[in-house]
Amino acid sequence: MEEEIKSEFKRSGFDIEDEEEILSKCVTFCINYSLTPSDLVSSWEAHYLNRQLNEPIVQTAEIDGFLLHLQNQKKEDVIKEKEEAGLHIYSIGDVEMILNNDDGIEDNTPGTPINHNQDLLSPAPDTSSLMYENGLSSGKLSKSKQVTPFLKRTDRFEVKFSIPDVENGKQVSNHENDEDDVIRRVPCRERCSLVIHGSGPKSGCRFMSDRTEDRLNAIENRIRKHARAFIASGLYEEPTDPTTASQRSIFAVGMIYCDGEGRLNEKSVMLQSSVELSGGESVRLDLQRLHRYSIFPGQVVGIGGHNPSGHCFVASKLVDSIPTFVADENLNPAKKQAVDKENQLTDLLCKQRELSMIIAAGPFTTTDNLLFEPLIELLEYAKRREPNLLVLLGPFVDSEHPDVKKGTVDRSFDEIFHFEILRKLEEYVECVGSATRVVLVPSIRDANHDFVFPQPALDISLSDLKSQIASLANPGIFEANEVKVGCCTVDILKQISGEEISRTAADGKPIDRMSRLATHILNQQSFYPLYPPAESVPLDFSLAAEALQLSLVPDILILPSDIKYFVKVLSNENEGISHTKCIAVNPGRLAKGEGGGTFVELDYCGGSDQVKASIVGI
Repeated sequence: MEEEIKSEFKRSGFDIEDEEEILSKCVTFCINYSLTPSDLVSSWEAHYLNRQLNEPIVQTAEIDGFLLHLQNQKKEDVIKEKEEAGLHIYSIGDVEMILNNDDGIEDNTPGTPINHNQDLLSPAPDTSSLMYENGLSSGKLSKSKQVTPFLKRTDRFEVKFSIPDVENGKQVSNHENDEDDVIRRVPCRERCSLVIHGSGPKSGCRFMSDRTEDRLNAIENRIRKHARAFIASGLYEEPTDPTTASQRSIFAVGMIYCDGEGRLNEKSVMLQSSVELSGGESVRLDLQRLHRYSIFPGQVVGIGGHNPSGHCFVASKLVDSIPTFVADENLNPAKKQAVDKENQLTDLLCKQRELSMIIAAGPFTTTDNLLFEPLIELLEYAKRREPNLLVLLGPFVDSEHPDVKKGTVDRSFDEIFHFEILRKLEEYVECVGSATRVVLVPSIRDANHDFVFPQPALDISLSDLKSQIASLANPGIFEANEVKVGCCTVDILKQISGEEISRTAADGKPIDRMSRLATHILNQQSFYPLYPPAESVPLDFSLAAEALQLSLVPDILILPSDIKYFVKVLSNENEGISHTKCIAVNPGRLAKGEGGGTFVELDYCGGSDQVKASIVGI
């Protein structure tokens, strides 16, 4: 049976980490749950997809979670059989209702008041295991402790990667976490300044009204902007029409796109120049002479080469980055939105650009409940570390959550956001004091917010804590202690990764793919340079003209993605001009399936070469 199980795993594309131990346990599972090897592997595939695991490897660490999946699956099968037979299966909720003499009628008898301060300071596992007053998606629930798959994890916090302690992506264990999870307390820091750049759409803006003209103007303006930058650098000649037949070498500027509806490949690459130069016509690109390139649909590039026949432009040189970054008018001081009046004084006192941050991206709750246990754990961690800034990126109320998709929640999405997110953040800032700020960035997957990109900021309506809890548009840019930070919650890295084609020189240095994907955002000076946009992205071109522009190199660029977490220092040189270095951060997701995910803890000490960053697993 072990050989059959092994062959089934191989047939499904899974490798086995410790074959002897895992196969022995799998045989036991087959015997105890009356499964064939094929059924067992099918169940593993469901568990693998539900947990959103990164690598197709059957790991020893996942066996306990797989056993729990089999138990739940067996339980569901038994309940289904009994229901078909007309029998009722009593659950733990029924037993507690009987023991508490709860017949479903609301009891108005005064009881012992709840000590919220005591709940706030209690350990994270005890807090996260309590059922909240307003029943959740599974119906009327009690406040008794409930053991969830999230609480069964072995390690509460584990450092998966750190800079500069680790090189070449090796993992390290978190030695500072003892058995009682005592986290080293860092010295309390002063309150950081916070300035938000207001180039995004305003709350209540009109959307879903963009026209074809808006799309054409957006593309034309991007091409012209890049052409002006190439000319201003003095390194390139005046762009000409690439569609005109010519034997001499010319330089052209245009946008890459595919000649059909399929995926881009070397035979389907087209270049569309500006209306001013080519009348909107396009020409096929021949990239055979290029030793190295990386292109995707929507990318604006400079192309050197010639067009001997007028039907195909033979490229001899490709420039995918603008050599100079020109400050955008939207980032002028007059258009900056100070969060409070203290910023002016703080900016003068903040001579050294130092900033400590904790960065986390949603979902903030596991797929099996709406208890928001990962968020509670994160806030408990942040209380001990006391960073200057806590950056939380959506989705907060995830529209992809099973209970939200099924419509089985008994509260509105706004109520869930208010009680499960904002209330916890209010308690957090009250606990840590005025030294810490919180920045919220929405996502197009937020069920309680506008489904449009770019997005206006969340309406948090916290007048008392407005200076401590701020909301940012998506995408958006802000400054904290004069450290410029750019954020975008749309998974642009994954979307570009699925559309990009590239070639690397055989004798050249290997290029880190994650760094290359993030560098595209800087090179294109756009938070979303992909065109046409992915089907899941409601891109509104009537709002995108200013909001998507990235006309400076931020010190920190936050791009949450489903691809593997990373912290990279980006440095790109083009034609002898070195761009400002930028730290790209993908914190991963705080919750993955029924388990915890990752977040990033980062200390910025004046420059990209003075950074301490850790990716922490929860």
